[in-house]
Amino acid sequence: MPATTAESPELTPRRRTILSLIMREYITTAEPVGSRHLVETYDLGVSSATVRNEMKALEELGYLTHPHTSAGRVPTHKGYRYFVQHLLHESSLPPSLQHTIRHQFFQVQQELDQWVRLSASVLARTVQSAAITTMPRPAQARFKHVELISLQPRTFLIVLVLAGGAVRQQLITVDDPWTQAELSQLSTDLNERLGGLDWTQIRNLESHPDPLARQIIDLAASVLFHEDERSERIYRDGLTNVLQAPEFSDRDEAQRFIEIFEEPSPIEPLIHETRQLPGVQVIIGGESPYEHLPNVSLVLSRYGRPDQGAGILGVLGPIRMPYGRTISTVRFMSQLMGGLVASLYSDAMSETLDD
Repeated sequence: MPATTAESPELTPRRRTILSLIMREYITTAEPVGSRHLVETYDLGVSSATVRNEMKALEELGYLTHPHTSAGRVPTHKGYRYFVQHLLHESSLPPSLQHTIRHQFFQVQQELDQWVRLSASVLARTVQSAAITTMPRPAQARFKHVELISLQPRTFLIVLVLAGGAVRQQLITVDDPWTQAELSQLSTDLNERLGGLDWTQIRNLESHPDPLARQIIDLAASVLFHEDERSERIYRDGLTNVLQAPEFSDRDEAQRFIEIFEEPSPIEPLIHETRQLPGVQVIIGGESPYEHLPNVSLVLSRYGRPDQGAGILGVLGPIRMPYGRTISTVRFMSQLMGGLVASLYSDAMSETLDD
Protein backbone atom coordinates (compact mmCIF):
# COMPACT_ATOMS: atom_id res chain seq x y z
CA MET A 1 0.00 0.00 0.00
CA PRO A 2 1.27 3.52 -0.71
CA ALA A 3 2.99 5.05 2.28
CA THR A 4 1.41 8.03 3.97
CA THR A 5 3.00 11.21 2.64
CA ALA A 6 3.78 14.21 4.81
CA GLU A 7 1.65 17.29 4.32
CA SER A 8 3.00 19.37 1.47
CA PRO A 9 4.49 22.68 2.66
CA GLU A 10 3.19 24.35 -0.51
CA LEU A 11 -0.40 23.81 0.62
CA THR A 12 -1.37 26.78 2.71
CA PRO A 13 -4.56 26.58 4.80
CA ARG A 14 -6.44 28.42 2.04
CA ARG A 15 -5.23 26.00 -0.63
CA ARG A 16 -6.14 23.02 1.53
CA THR A 17 -9.62 24.47 2.00
CA ILE A 18 -10.08 25.05 -1.73
CA LEU A 19 -8.76 21.60 -2.60
CA SER A 20 -11.08 20.01 -0.07
CA LEU A 21 -14.11 21.87 -1.44
CA ILE A 22 -13.25 20.94 -5.02
CA MET A 23 -12.87 17.29 -4.00
CA ARG A 24 -16.25 17.22 -2.27
CA GLU A 25 -18.02 19.05 -5.08
CA TYR A 26 -16.52 16.84 -7.79
CA ILE A 27 -17.21 13.61 -5.87
CA THR A 28 -20.86 14.68 -5.58
CA THR A 29 -21.46 16.05 -9.09
CA ALA A 30 -18.81 14.52 -11.37
CA GLU A 31 -18.59 17.98 -12.97
CA PRO A 32 -15.49 20.23 -13.14
CA VAL A 33 -15.54 22.85 -10.40
CA GLY A 34 -15.00 26.54 -11.21
CA SER A 35 -13.85 29.40 -9.01
CA ARG A 36 -17.12 31.32 -9.41
CA HIS A 37 -19.12 28.34 -8.15
CA LEU A 38 -16.93 28.06 -5.04
CA VAL A 39 -17.23 31.76 -4.23
CA GLU A 40 -21.02 31.74 -4.75
CA THR A 41 -21.55 28.53 -2.76
CA TYR A 42 -19.12 28.96 0.13
CA ASP A 43 -18.21 31.90 2.32
CA LEU A 44 -14.50 31.95 1.47
CA GLY A 45 -13.98 35.64 2.18
CA VAL A 46 -11.96 36.17 -1.01
CA SER A 47 -12.69 37.11 -4.61
CA SER A 48 -13.21 34.75 -7.53
CA ALA A 49 -9.89 35.92 -8.97
CA THR A 50 -8.05 34.93 -5.78
CA VAL A 51 -9.67 31.49 -5.80
CA ARG A 52 -8.82 31.12 -9.48
CA ASN A 53 -5.15 31.89 -8.76
CA GLU A 54 -5.07 29.35 -5.93
CA MET A 55 -6.64 26.74 -8.20
CA LYS A 56 -3.97 27.45 -10.79
CA ALA A 57 -1.28 26.96 -8.12
CA LEU A 58 -2.87 23.65 -7.07
CA GLU A 59 -2.83 22.56 -10.70
CA GLU A 60 0.84 23.46 -11.05
CA LEU A 61 1.57 21.41 -7.92
CA GLY A 62 -0.18 18.41 -9.46
CA TYR A 63 -3.28 18.23 -7.25
CA LEU A 64 -5.76 19.43 -9.89
CA THR A 65 -6.15 19.34 -13.63
CA HIS A 66 -8.76 20.65 -16.00
CA PRO A 67 -10.47 19.19 -19.06
CA HIS A 68 -9.69 21.07 -22.25
CA THR A 69 -13.35 21.90 -22.78
CA SER A 70 -13.92 23.39 -19.32
CA ALA A 71 -12.53 26.20 -17.19
CA GLY A 72 -13.29 24.17 -14.06
CA ARG A 73 -10.85 21.85 -12.33
CA VAL A 74 -11.00 18.17 -11.41
CA PRO A 75 -8.77 16.26 -8.94
CA THR A 76 -5.74 14.24 -10.01
CA HIS A 77 -4.63 10.98 -8.41
CA LYS A 78 -2.26 13.03 -6.26
CA GLY A 79 -5.18 15.21 -5.21
CA TYR A 80 -7.28 12.22 -4.21
CA ARG A 81 -4.41 10.74 -2.20
CA TYR A 82 -3.82 14.02 -0.34
CA PHE A 83 -7.54 14.36 0.32
CA VAL A 84 -7.82 10.85 1.78
CA GLN A 85 -4.73 11.18 3.94
CA HIS A 86 -4.98 14.78 5.16
CA LEU A 87 -8.33 16.43 4.44
CA LEU A 88 -10.92 13.72 4.98
CA HIS A 89 -12.94 14.06 8.17
CA GLU A 90 -14.16 10.53 8.69
CA SER A 91 -17.21 9.86 10.85
CA SER A 92 -18.92 6.76 12.17
CA LEU A 93 -22.04 5.32 10.58
CA PRO A 94 -25.25 6.61 12.17
CA PRO A 95 -26.37 4.35 15.06
CA SER A 96 -29.69 3.65 13.30
CA LEU A 97 -27.85 2.32 10.24
CA GLN A 98 -25.52 0.24 12.42
CA HIS A 99 -28.57 -1.29 14.12
CA THR A 100 -30.21 -2.07 10.77
CA ILE A 101 -27.09 -3.79 9.46
CA ARG A 102 -26.62 -5.86 12.64
CA HIS A 103 -30.27 -6.92 12.49
CA GLN A 104 -29.81 -8.28 8.96
CA PHE A 105 -26.98 -10.56 10.16
CA PHE A 106 -28.93 -11.83 13.15
CA GLN A 107 -31.81 -12.78 10.84
CA VAL A 108 -29.76 -15.30 8.86
CA GLN A 109 -28.53 -18.65 10.13
CA GLN A 110 -25.32 -18.75 12.14
CA GLU A 111 -23.28 -19.96 9.19
CA LEU A 112 -20.07 -18.34 8.02
CA ASP A 113 -20.84 -18.73 4.32
CA GLN A 114 -24.12 -16.86 4.69
CA TRP A 115 -22.47 -14.09 6.70
CA VAL A 116 -19.78 -13.61 4.05
CA ARG A 117 -22.32 -13.49 1.21
CA LEU A 118 -24.50 -11.07 3.16
CA SER A 119 -21.57 -8.78 3.95
CA ALA A 120 -20.91 -8.25 0.23
CA SER A 121 -24.58 -7.44 -0.35
CA VAL A 122 -24.80 -5.04 2.61
CA LEU A 123 -21.58 -3.24 1.62
CA ALA A 124 -22.71 -2.79 -1.97
CA ARG A 125 -26.14 -1.53 -0.96
CA THR A 126 -24.92 0.81 1.81
CA VAL A 127 -22.22 2.50 -0.26
CA GLN A 128 -24.00 2.09 -3.62
CA SER A 129 -20.89 0.63 -5.17
CA ALA A 130 -19.40 -2.77 -5.96
CA ALA A 131 -18.25 -4.92 -3.05
CA ILE A 132 -16.12 -8.01 -2.48
CA THR A 133 -15.67 -10.33 0.49
CA THR A 134 -13.64 -13.49 1.06
CA MET A 135 -13.96 -16.38 3.48
CA PRO A 136 -11.60 -16.19 6.45
CA ARG A 137 -8.47 -18.32 6.18
CA PRO A 138 -5.09 -18.36 7.93
CA ALA A 139 -2.32 -16.28 6.42
CA GLN A 140 -0.51 -19.58 5.89
CA ALA A 141 -2.20 -22.98 5.95
CA ARG A 142 -1.29 -25.00 9.04
CA PHE A 143 -2.00 -28.50 10.22
CA LYS A 144 -4.53 -28.80 13.06
CA HIS A 145 -5.28 -32.50 13.43
CA VAL A 146 -5.96 -35.72 11.56
CA GLU A 147 -8.49 -38.48 12.19
CA LEU A 148 -8.09 -41.99 10.77
CA ILE A 149 -11.39 -43.87 10.52
CA SER A 150 -11.46 -47.58 9.75
CA LEU A 151 -13.96 -48.61 7.06
CA GLN A 152 -12.55 -52.08 6.34
CA PRO A 153 -9.44 -53.81 7.69
CA ARG A 154 -7.35 -52.43 4.82
CA THR A 155 -9.37 -49.35 3.91
CA PHE A 156 -9.80 -46.24 5.99
CA LEU A 157 -10.70 -42.58 5.70
CA ILE A 158 -8.19 -39.81 6.37
CA VAL A 159 -9.87 -36.67 7.71
CA LEU A 160 -7.36 -33.81 7.70
CA VAL A 161 -8.40 -30.62 9.52
CA LEU A 162 -6.50 -27.38 8.90
CA ALA A 163 -6.19 -24.40 11.21
CA GLY A 164 -9.15 -22.18 10.40
CA GLY A 165 -11.54 -25.12 10.02
CA ALA A 166 -11.01 -26.35 6.43
CA VAL A 167 -11.46 -30.13 6.16
CA ARG A 168 -9.97 -32.44 3.53
CA GLN A 169 -10.82 -36.13 3.24
CA GLN A 170 -9.25 -39.01 1.34
CA LEU A 171 -9.82 -42.75 1.18
CA ILE A 172 -6.73 -44.93 1.34
CA THR A 173 -6.16 -48.67 0.93
CA VAL A 174 -3.11 -50.40 2.41
CA ASP A 175 -1.58 -53.87 2.15
CA ASP A 176 -1.74 -54.80 5.84
CA PRO A 177 -4.86 -54.65 8.02
CA TRP A 178 -5.18 -52.00 10.74
CA THR A 179 -7.58 -51.95 13.68
CA GLN A 180 -9.37 -48.77 14.71
CA ALA A 181 -7.39 -48.75 17.95
CA GLU A 182 -4.13 -48.82 15.99
CA LEU A 183 -5.33 -46.06 13.67
CA SER A 184 -6.40 -43.93 16.65
CA GLN A 185 -2.98 -44.33 18.23
CA LEU A 186 -1.30 -43.34 14.95
CA SER A 187 -3.59 -40.29 14.76
CA THR A 188 -2.50 -39.25 18.25
CA ASP A 189 1.16 -39.66 17.32
CA LEU A 190 0.76 -37.63 14.12
CA ASN A 191 -1.21 -34.87 15.84
CA GLU A 192 1.53 -34.44 18.42
CA ARG A 193 4.17 -34.44 15.70
CA LEU A 194 2.47 -32.14 13.15
CA GLY A 195 0.23 -29.84 15.19
CA GLY A 196 0.55 -26.19 14.13
CA LEU A 197 3.10 -26.81 11.37
CA ASP A 198 2.98 -25.48 7.80
CA TRP A 199 3.92 -27.50 4.74
CA THR A 200 7.58 -26.48 4.70
CA GLN A 201 8.02 -27.42 8.35
CA ILE A 202 6.38 -30.79 7.74
CA ARG A 203 8.61 -31.49 4.76
CA ASN A 204 11.68 -30.77 6.91
CA LEU A 205 10.75 -33.26 9.64
CA GLU A 206 12.81 -36.38 10.13
CA SER A 207 11.38 -39.37 8.32
CA HIS A 208 8.84 -41.39 10.32
CA PRO A 209 9.72 -45.07 10.75
CA ASP A 210 6.23 -46.29 9.78
CA PRO A 211 5.46 -46.34 6.01
CA LEU A 212 1.77 -45.48 6.56
CA ALA A 213 2.67 -42.53 8.76
CA ARG A 214 5.11 -41.28 6.11
CA GLN A 215 2.33 -41.52 3.52
CA ILE A 216 -0.07 -39.49 5.67
CA ILE A 217 2.63 -36.91 6.45
CA ASP A 218 3.34 -36.49 2.73
CA LEU A 219 -0.38 -36.11 2.09
CA ALA A 220 -0.66 -33.42 4.80
CA ALA A 221 2.27 -31.48 3.36
CA SER A 222 0.76 -31.68 -0.13
CA VAL A 223 -2.67 -30.53 1.06
CA LEU A 224 -1.19 -27.57 2.94
CA PHE A 225 0.96 -26.59 -0.04
CA HIS A 226 -2.01 -26.56 -2.41
CA GLU A 227 -4.10 -24.73 0.18
CA ASP A 228 -1.54 -21.91 0.15
CA GLU A 229 -1.49 -21.91 -3.64
CA ARG A 230 -5.20 -22.09 -4.33
CA SER A 231 -7.07 -19.06 -5.60
CA GLU A 232 -9.09 -16.98 -3.18
CA ARG A 233 -12.85 -17.52 -3.26
CA ILE A 234 -14.30 -14.06 -3.75
CA TYR A 235 -17.94 -13.10 -3.24
CA ARG A 236 -19.07 -10.14 -5.33
CA ASP A 237 -22.07 -7.83 -5.38
CA GLY A 238 -23.16 -4.44 -6.69
CA LEU A 239 -21.61 -4.32 -10.17
CA THR A 240 -24.62 -2.49 -11.62
CA ASN A 241 -24.17 0.28 -9.02
CA VAL A 242 -20.78 1.17 -10.48
CA LEU A 243 -21.75 0.83 -14.13
CA GLN A 244 -24.30 3.62 -13.63
CA ALA A 245 -21.50 6.08 -12.77
CA PRO A 246 -20.65 8.56 -15.57
CA GLU A 247 -17.01 7.39 -15.55
CA PHE A 248 -18.15 4.08 -17.00
CA SER A 249 -20.63 5.33 -19.59
CA ASP A 250 -17.91 4.59 -22.15
CA ARG A 251 -18.18 0.97 -23.20
CA ASP A 252 -14.44 0.28 -23.04
CA GLU A 253 -14.14 1.75 -19.54
CA ALA A 254 -17.14 -0.28 -18.38
CA GLN A 255 -15.66 -3.48 -19.82
CA ARG A 256 -12.33 -2.76 -18.14
CA PHE A 257 -14.02 -2.38 -14.77
CA ILE A 258 -16.02 -5.58 -15.27
CA GLU A 259 -12.80 -7.47 -15.96
CA ILE A 260 -11.12 -6.03 -12.85
CA PHE A 261 -14.17 -6.84 -10.72
CA GLU A 262 -14.94 -10.33 -12.01
CA GLU A 263 -11.49 -11.74 -12.81
CA PRO A 264 -9.40 -12.86 -9.82
CA SER A 265 -5.95 -11.94 -11.13
CA PRO A 266 -6.14 -8.09 -10.90
CA ILE A 267 -7.21 -7.95 -7.25
CA GLU A 268 -5.95 -11.19 -5.68
CA PRO A 269 -2.50 -9.71 -4.92
CA LEU A 270 -4.22 -6.83 -3.12
CA ILE A 271 -6.30 -9.30 -1.10
CA HIS A 272 -3.21 -11.22 -0.02
CA GLU A 273 -1.43 -7.97 0.85
CA THR A 274 -4.38 -6.59 2.82
CA ARG A 275 -4.61 -9.83 4.83
CA GLN A 276 -1.23 -8.94 6.40
CA LEU A 277 -2.17 -5.34 7.29
CA PRO A 278 -4.29 -3.86 10.09
CA GLY A 279 -6.92 -1.21 9.51
CA VAL A 280 -8.59 0.11 6.37
CA GLN A 281 -6.44 0.31 3.23
CA VAL A 282 -7.24 2.82 0.46
CA ILE A 283 -5.87 1.97 -2.99
CA ILE A 284 -6.22 4.63 -5.66
CA GLY A 285 -5.85 3.09 -9.09
CA GLY A 286 -3.20 4.49 -11.37
CA GLU A 287 -0.81 5.12 -8.47
CA SER A 288 2.37 3.09 -8.45
CA PRO A 289 2.31 0.10 -8.13
CA TYR A 290 -1.35 0.00 -9.20
CA GLU A 291 -1.10 1.26 -12.77
CA HIS A 292 -3.04 -1.85 -13.86
CA LEU A 293 -6.13 -0.47 -12.07
CA PRO A 294 -6.82 2.77 -13.97
CA ASN A 295 -9.82 4.83 -12.87
CA VAL A 296 -10.60 2.42 -10.01
CA SER A 297 -10.28 2.85 -6.26
CA LEU A 298 -10.51 0.13 -3.63
CA VAL A 299 -11.20 0.46 0.09
CA LEU A 300 -10.29 -2.85 1.76
CA SER A 301 -10.01 -4.16 5.28
CA ARG A 302 -9.06 -7.39 6.98
CA TYR A 303 -11.53 -8.97 9.39
CA GLY A 304 -10.97 -11.80 11.85
CA ARG A 305 -7.63 -12.92 13.25
CA PRO A 306 -4.64 -13.98 11.14
CA ASP A 307 -3.79 -16.83 13.53
CA GLN A 308 -7.31 -18.32 13.38
CA GLY A 309 -8.58 -17.07 10.07
CA ALA A 310 -8.76 -13.67 8.40
CA GLY A 311 -10.93 -12.61 5.49
CA ILE A 312 -11.05 -9.47 3.39
CA LEU A 313 -13.98 -7.21 2.66
CA GLY A 314 -14.17 -3.97 0.77
CA VAL A 315 -15.51 -1.75 -1.96
CA LEU A 316 -14.49 -1.10 -5.57
CA GLY A 317 -15.65 1.90 -7.50
CA PRO A 318 -14.61 4.92 -9.53
CA ILE A 319 -11.79 7.06 -8.15
CA ARG A 320 -14.48 9.71 -7.66
CA MET A 321 -15.69 7.77 -4.63
CA PRO A 322 -17.36 9.08 -1.42
CA TYR A 323 -14.34 8.09 0.64
CA GLY A 324 -15.64 9.22 4.02
CA ARG A 325 -18.79 7.10 3.95
CA THR A 326 -17.01 4.22 2.22
CA ILE A 327 -14.18 4.03 4.75
CA SER A 328 -16.53 4.26 7.74
CA THR A 329 -18.78 1.54 6.28
CA VAL A 330 -15.88 -0.78 5.52
CA ARG A 331 -14.46 -0.25 9.02
CA PHE A 332 -17.81 -0.97 10.66
CA MET A 333 -18.38 -4.08 8.57
CA SER A 334 -14.87 -5.31 9.38
CA GLN A 335 -15.53 -4.94 13.10
CA LEU A 336 -18.94 -6.60 12.80
CA MET A 337 -17.65 -9.56 10.78
CA GLY A 338 -14.65 -9.89 13.09
CA GLY A 339 -16.98 -10.20 16.06
CA LEU A 340 -19.20 -12.75 14.32
CA VAL A 341 -16.23 -14.89 13.28
CA ALA A 342 -14.76 -14.73 16.78
CA SER A 343 -18.07 -15.89 18.28
CA LEU A 344 -18.24 -18.73 15.78
CA TYR A 345 -14.74 -19.95 16.69
CA SER A 346 -15.54 -19.53 20.39
CA ASP A 347 -18.68 -21.66 20.05
CA ALA A 348 -16.78 -24.32 18.10
CA MET A 349 -14.04 -24.40 20.76
CA SER A 350 -16.62 -24.77 23.53
CA GLU A 351 -18.25 -27.68 21.72
CA THR A 352 -14.84 -29.33 21.28
CA LEU A 353 -14.04 -28.98 24.99
CA ASP A 354 -17.49 -30.30 25.92
CA ASP A 355 -16.91 -33.36 23.72
